[in-house]
Amino acid sequence: MTDPVRLRRQQVARWTRLANRVGYLCFGIAILTFVVGFIVSFNGTVSAIVVVSMIVGSVLLAPAIVLGYAVKAAERDDREHGL
Repeated sequence: MTDPVRLRRQQVARWTRLANRVGYLCFGIAILTFVVGFIVSFNGTVSAIVVVSMIVGSVLLAPAIVLGYAVKAAERDDREHGL
């Protein structure tokens, strides 16, 4: 029999991994766009891409990191208590 709490924890872990990947990708896009804009031409479009990428990355990463640590702590606690 599968535990519904563990199933839900696995779902949260899966979503946090995806949010981490997309969030860090957004930060990568922001950095790359900034560097290219700095070298070529820093205009309003480059600025908008950097700002939007940073905002989306932050919105995704902040809860994903916290939830990721929560899932890991819950799994560790289950192992320590033999569950």
